Amino acid sequence: MTDSPAPLPDRQSSHGGLTYSLFQYAGLLGVLVLLVLIFHQMSDHFLTRQTLATVANNIPDLLVISVGMTLVLIIGGIDLSVGSLLALSSAVLGVCMVDWGWPLWAAVPVCLGTGAVCGMLNGVISVKAGIPSFIVTLGMLEMARGGAYLLTDSQTKYIGSSIEWIGVPVKGLLFSPAFLLALMIVAVGQYLLTRTVFGRYCVAIGTNAEAVRMSGIRTAPCSIVVFTISGLLCGLAGVMQTSRLSTADPNAAVGLELSAIAACVIGGTSLMGGRGSVINTFFGVLIIAVLQTGLAQIGATDPLKRVITGAVIIIAVLLDAARQRWKRGG
Repeated sequence: MTDSPAPLPDRQSSHGGLTYSLFQYAGLLGVLVLLVLIFHQMSDHFLTRQTLATVANNIPDLLVISVGMTLVLIIGGIDLSVGSLLALSSAVLGVCMVDWGWPLWAAVPVCLGTGAVCGMLNGVISVKAGIPSFIVTLGMLEMARGGAYLLTDSQTKYIGSSIEWIGVPVKGLLFSPAFLLALMIVAVGQYLLTRTVFGRYCVAIGTNAEAVRMSGIRTAPCSIVVFTISGLLCGLAGVMQTSRLSTADPNAAVGLELSAIAACVIGGTSLMGGRGSVINTFFGVLIIAVLQTGLAQIGATDPLKRVITGAVIIIAVLLDAARQRWKRGG
């Protein structure tokens, strides 16, 4: 095994996900603007400060989880446990603050650590045992949800004002501290992916892990770190959702993993690995949030909202596949 670095995707020319053109950003922004205009025509109350604040302050937990999901998908994995890890982390936070009387500053690190440890277990078992991450995280989904029920005795833990300030808009602003922190996570995630060796390794692993190993780079530590980051962000999302609801609910975030995967796919992240963008995932989260908020305002039923959201995801995948074929000249 050699210590020489492996050839990595070129930062400026790679189609593997390190950089996305202004055309791609503009395309997602155009879809977002089109949705806003459509719902503005269909509802007199859509294009208002209140709706903007509602959309922005309801997405921090999904946005943060989607950043972690983007990294996992880029290395060729998948994490189905993120919703349950959020619930487990939130349950730990609730037990620490309500049952044990801990202050917020002491309970939050335990909450974050819970998510990080579970994420690390996902990575270690998947990488070291050679088990597909789909299976490992599916098992963790059940274990973490069960753990959340056991910790809380299947009861909601009301925390109240000691935490809800995180999810409430700052005085004089539209946005909450949770949303502003989520934006910082997006910026850090994009920098990590596009401007660091670690990010380039992630793309290389997702593109061809065997070639990376043969070039002398150990892929296991990088993959484990990615799953650990995903778990850590689940813990942070647990804090954000708990602050928005003022409670720790063991039933929270059921199905959130599907929304996170949808946001990544809409943003152009490949389910096969090797390509993705945190910024584009951010646009994907906004598109989902605007779509769901707009449909709710015009009185669409829940089944209809699910049908439309699913159709948008399929269309996004078809358009991305067509774009990739066009790039290859096929």
